[in-house]
Amino acid sequence: MKKIHDANALHKQAAEDHQAAAEHHQKAAQCHAENLLTDAKASAKMAMECCNTAQKNTQAACDCSAK
Repeated sequence: MKKIHDANALHKQAAEDHQAAAEHHQKAAQCHAENLLTDAKASAKMAMECCNTAQKNTQAACDCSAK
């Protein structure tokens, strides 16, 4: 039962991480549209960090499901 709970939690966390990345990407796009380049750069950096975390958590979740 623990394996199922772990997989569930890992997939939920990966989804949350991907959602956070998407929000930062949207903010970066909005900042570019408003010519707020410093803010766009900061949002893009946060998006990249969220994407990297999401990728790691996605891999862990999929590995757990594959077992």
